[in-house]
Amino acid sequence: MKQNAKSIRPFIGAKDFEISRAFYKDLGFDEVSLGEQMSLFSTDKISFYLQKAYVKDWIDNSMIFIEVGNVNNFYKDLLALDLPAKYKNVRLTPVRNESWGSECFLHDPSGILWHFGAFY
Repeated sequence: MKQNAKSIRPFIGAKDFEISRAFYKDLGFDEVSLGEQMSLFSTDKISFYLQKAYVKDWIDNSMIFIEVGNVNNFYKDLLALDLPAKYKNVRLTPVRNESWGSECFLHDPSGILWHFGAFY
């Protein structure tokens, strides 16, 4: 079957919806509120839905990979935001070089693991 997909928009949860909303805006996403329980966050061609919902096992196993043009530059931009100082539980892991490419990691305030990477 041929897919004519135009986007993918995962749904992610938030332990504290308001804190997560602020975090993603600080990360550079634009928010469109879809009511008291959900928002759409977008930047360029990337979007996701943030829900006012928290299921520990779901959050603890949520990972999102975003391909970026230059991981080292992206990591420097993340460092400049100083998100771990502003948000409890946020962790930033430096760039790792792997056989397939490189990536850095960012845990959001709820624990969702974001991978920002580039392929060789």
